[in-house]
Amino acid sequence: MNAFKTPQDSFTIMNELVLPNDTNTLNNLMGGRLLHWMDIVAAIAAQKHSGKTVVTASVDSVSFGKSIRLGDVVTLESKVSRSFNTSMEIHITVWAENIPSGEKFKSNEAYYTFVALDRNGSPVKVPELKPQNEEDVKRYEGALRRRQLRLILAGKMKPDEATELKALFIND
Repeated sequence: MNAFKTPQDSFTIMNELVLPNDTNTLNNLMGGRLLHWMDIVAAIAAQKHSGKTVVTASVDSVSFGKSIRLGDVVTLESKVSRSFNTSMEIHITVWAENIPSGEKFKSNEAYYTFVALDRNGSPVKVPELKPQNEEDVKRYEGALRRRQLRLILAGKMKPDEATELKALFIND
C-alpha cells in the first residue's frame, strides 16, 4: 500500500441517463435513486483510494438543488477529501445535462464517509491523503470539522472534545 495518495488518485466519474423508472409522477429524478447513484460513485472513489472493500458509514450534507428531469444525463463526480485511520470522507458533485437544449447545471453536492475493511470484515488502515491544490486543501481542512460534527451527532464524541469545531467559535 502506498503511504500517500492524492485526491486525483480516487477521482471517479459516473454517467447515468434518467429513464422513466427513475422518476416520480412529476417526471423528476427520485431523490432515493440519486442517493443510490451517489453511494456507488463514492464507494468507487473510496475503493480506489484504499484498495480495499468499503462500506458506507455515513451520509451527510446532501443538498438538493435544481430538479433533474426525465431524459437528462446525470454526471456524478467523486473523490476522497480526507482519509483518517480507517475511514475516508468522499465529496460528490452531481451535474445534470439536457443534451437537446444544451443546458447543464450543478444539481447536488454531498459528503459520504466510508470505512475500509479487510477480508474478515474488520476495519483496516487506509493511506494518508495529500491535497494537491487550493480546493483540495480547503476540503481537506474542513473534513476534520465535519467529522467531529458527525461523531458528536452519533454520540461518539462529546462536544467539548471537538477542538476543531470549538476553534470556529472562540476568538483569542
